[in-house]
Amino acid sequence: MFKVNRKNMNIVLIGMSGAGKSTLGVLLAKALGMDYVDTDIVIQQHEGRLLQDIIDNDGIEEFMEVEEKVVSELQLKNCVISTGGSVIYSEKAMNVLKQSGQIIYLHVPFEEIKKRLINITTRGIVIKKGNSLKDVYEERFPLYIKYSDITLDCSNKDIEHCVSEMIEKIQESPCDQISSS
Repeated sequence: MFKVNRKNMNIVLIGMSGAGKSTLGVLLAKALGMDYVDTDIVIQQHEGRLLQDIIDNDGIEEFMEVEEKVVSELQLKNCVISTGGSVIYSEKAMNVLKQSGQIIYLHVPFEEIKKRLINITTRGIVIKKGNSLKDVYEERFPLYIKYSDITLDCSNKDIEHCVSEMIEKIQESPCDQISSS
């Protein structure tokens, strides 16, 4: 059992859809003895419908408002939090997440994301009309870098390797990376 010596600190996973946030998040929480929360599931429970239904029926702007509201109101401690890929469009939500935890960007190259996302029309992915998945990837990449405390390259690595590497990086990182404002 690994120990992280930061009681009540959250670990927040950000990255593109298909980067492995949910899969790795569950395993990381298990390895660290922390709780696990997936913000996409919280949004679905809050709204009583699937992410894709919100996007299809209410539009991207409304979905992003709901995402910002739900994520900004989370009051979690000692949790691994997997976020939706679009959360980084909300400065408010990202600041709330950063105040209570350490943010890890799971980087996966575009070609790998493309292979992993078989059906992007049902995943609840925020893609503006006329944009391709590549456009979304290129638009989000600088935002993931901007908000992350740690970047983990997940390309060509198995799940266990990624989890071990995250634990190492969390233990190595100084506490002052965690914003207390």
